[in-house]
Amino acid sequence: MGVLILLISFSIVVAVGFLLAFIWSVRTGQYDDEYGDSVRILFKDDKPDPPVSM
Repeated sequence: MGVLILLISFSIVVAVGFLLAFIWSVRTGQYDDEYGDSVRILFKDDKPDPPVSM
């Protein structure tokens, strides 16, 4: 019975930790740019490719 209480309390601590990490990431703007990364690959860079040395 003691092990069950220990595991439940540990899982609650881990869940609260993940919740705090999620709230922190939302507040610091980790999810602000939902569109930029998905279309960035479609545009060609202006820089030429570096020469290949053999």
